[in-house]
Amino acid sequence: MKYAHQSQFIDGQWRKPERDQTITVISPTDERPIASVAAASPSDVDAAVAAAGRALRAPEWAGLAPEDRADLLNRLADELQANTADRAALTTLQNGMPIRLATSAEGQVPVKLLRYYASLARTTQIEERRPRVGGTGTTMVRREPVGVVGMIVPWNFPQALTMFKLAPALAAGCTVVLKPAPETSLDAFALAAAAERAGVPAGVLNVVAGGADIGAYLVDHPGVHKIAFTGSTAAGREIGAKCGRLLRPVTLELGGKSAAIVLDDADLMTTVQGLASSALLNNGQACYLSTRILAPRRRHDEIVEALAAMASELTVGDPMEPETRIGPLVSSRQRERVESYIAQGKADGATLATGGGRPNREKGWFVEPTVFGDVDNSSRIAREEIFGPVLAVIPYEGVDEAVAIANDSEYGLGGTVWTSDHGKGLDIARRVETGSIGVNFYALDVGAPFGGVKSSGIGRELGPEGLAQYFQLKSIYMHG
Repeated sequence: MKYAHQSQFIDGQWRKPERDQTITVISPTDERPIASVAAASPSDVDAAVAAAGRALRAPEWAGLAPEDRADLLNRLADELQANTADRAALTTLQNGMPIRLATSAEGQVPVKLLRYYASLARTTQIEERRPRVGGTGTTMVRREPVGVVGMIVPWNFPQALTMFKLAPALAAGCTVVLKPAPETSLDAFALAAAAERAGVPAGVLNVVAGGADIGAYLVDHPGVHKIAFTGSTAAGREIGAKCGRLLRPVTLELGGKSAAIVLDDADLMTTVQGLASSALLNNGQACYLSTRILAPRRRHDEIVEALAAMASELTVGDPMEPETRIGPLVSSRQRERVESYIAQGKADGATLATGGGRPNREKGWFVEPTVFGDVDNSSRIAREEIFGPVLAVIPYEGVDEAVAIANDSEYGLGGTVWTSDHGKGLDIARRVETGSIGVNFYALDVGAPFGGVKSSGIGRELGPEGLAQYFQLKSIYMHG
């Protein structure tokens, strides 16, 4: 076993948990144990929340000016930047993300986010004086940190999605209890070590490892003031219901089943090359991917054939190899889930154009990139999030029907439009019910809000809007 981590990070110290339980991290590439991580108990969560509560009020943190917090975020960014390659490899080792993607998404993006929110911390107005409407005097509107934030992050982009939350929370002056996914706990403790080296005050960042029971305990904890969660819609509904009952603010970034609308005038090669990323990134394990490909009926067969050729040519293999485009799924359970959807697609009468099986490898939780044609939008492979390298091509007649099919989903997180007419693409993008969408391209923008509508979530991350999620507003009325 390559790693053994026996402590939680609580109140600036490495502490052994109260109970003697461990999480075994399994390599998705060769199915061997790679790490043993100590699991937190409820009493460890109690200690972490208490430490975050003390740090929230302590002068070492609460007394910092926004400029000083910005300096601290930049010091943490410096620490992370010093080992981007090692951190990227750590994610690949745990979840099978191709290293060429991990180098950017997991190595560089967290650094970029810290520096972006450090700059916003310097420029965001904390107090604003407004003249009273219809009266004399003024009102001061003040932005204050929302408090102790419980953060629960998934395994698919663990370091990036942690920083979606942590960077703006720290910029706003909040304190944090972070609960990583069991499959990817190692990088969260590497982050804690970097925070320690950067001089983040004790209790500002606390890390507790555990499963769903520890996440549920954190959500319910009376010392937590806000929850930030990325994960499945099913889990998000439960968390949202609990936070509603507790009148606790919550940000939920949940599942998706996004549509790629391929217009009749789209250049086939450009479209297919773009969909290789926007539909199959990270082995199909990304919530915003355009996995429903909407094709004009007269071009349906042509598009299916081109997608099948693209998918079959993607290099499937060891995610540590730079040429690999499709690595393993994160777990055997995830592979079983994906394979069950492939079987369902066949049973529903969709045309299997490529893939559908396992590549010729002795070990690892691999699934071949799979493309179905002639899919009805009412079928399960078109309705439900698969979270694997499976594409469903759905024919349509006319732009209005394409938009209607795109919107005929309980989800609304991502999406794309592919066309040679940029203006037409923009017009169609405006009509799609989603939180984000790209025209001939899809990549998140750190400076713009990201999040979903309908069953894809509540609230926004990234951009100034992401920072606003970690403030609460106070109005101070002044006479004269």
